[in-house]
Amino acid sequence: MSESPITVTVKLFAAYQEAYGVPELVLEFPVATPIAAVLERLIAEHPELAQWRDLTRFGINLEFVEPNTLLQDGDEVVLIPPVSGG
Repeated sequence: MSESPITVTVKLFAAYQEAYGVPELVLEFPVATPIAAVLERLIAEHPELAQWRDLTRFGINLEFVEPNTLLQDGDEVVLIPPVSGG
């Protein structure tokens, strides 16, 4: 018997929000999925986001994490691309 998928909320900022036109997504992933897979899924759906692949930082539940950090059901994920401002 396979495990049920986990559900995470992905908060979108800057280029990610522009690509999707919404402030957040609710996505399902298999158990033991690393947070980097969220970014890869978004890039697969919007290839123009690939330019941010190596510059994006990851956060889970308001803490910065490494790309290999595993997602848990109910996590709030943020992908933080570089931003500029004045």
